[in-house]
Amino acid sequence: MFTRIFGKPKQETNALATLDKLNETLEMLEKKEKVLLKKAAAEVEKAKECTRAKNKRAAIQCLKRKRLYEQQVEQLGNFQLRIHDQMIMLEGAKATTETVDALRTGASAMKAMHKATNIDDVDKTMDEINEQTENMKQIQEALSAPIGAAADFDEDELEAELEELEGAELEEQLLQPATTAPAAPVQVPAGKQPVRPAAHKNTDEEDELAALQAEMAL
Repeated sequence: MFTRIFGKPKQETNALATLDKLNETLEMLEKKEKVLLKKAAAEVEKAKECTRAKNKRAAIQCLKRKRLYEQQVEQLGNFQLRIHDQMIMLEGAKATTETVDALRTGASAMKAMHKATNIDDVDKTMDEINEQTENMKQIQEALSAPIGAAADFDEDELEAELEELEGAELEEQLLQPATTAPAAPVQVPAGKQPVRPAAHKNTDEEDELAALQAEMAL
C-alpha cells in the first residue's frame, strides 16, 4: 500500500517532484548553453579583430577560448540528453505505477462487492423472491374464485347440459326438409309435343278435403 499525502500516493508525489526538479535542471542547462554559445561567438569576433590587427598570438588565444566554450556546450548537450532520457523513463514508470494502483483499487472494490454479496445471500434472496411470487399467485387465485350463488354451480352438470343443447340443435337441423331447386325447362324439338304427365289420382284424404271446401263454398 502507498502512503497517501493530500489524497495522492506518496510514491506518485515523489515522482511528480522529481519530474519538476528535472525540468528545472533542464531549463538551467539550456540557459547556460545559450550563454556559452554567445561567448564562443564573441571570441570568434575578437579573433577576427586580432587578425586584422596582425596580432596572431591574440587571435589564437581567442580561438582556444572558443574551443573551450564549444566543449562545454557539447557537455551541456550530453547532460540535457541524459535528463531527457531520465524524464522519459520516470514518466513511463509513473504511468506504470498509476496503472498498477488503478488495478489494485479495482481489485479491492471487486473483493468488497463479492464479500458484500456472497452466494448464500444470493440464494436466500432468490428463495424470498420465489416465496413472494408463490404467495402472489395464491392471492390472485383466491380473488378470481367465484363467490355467492356462482360458487354452487357444478361445472360437470353445466357441461352435460351444454352437450344436450348441442345434440338437440344438431337433430333439429337434420329434421328440416331439404329445399329442392325448380326443374329446368325441357327443350322440346320442333314438331313434337311434350309428353304430359299422367293424371294424378286423388287420395281419399284429398277427396274429403275437396268435398269440405265445396260445402263451405255453399
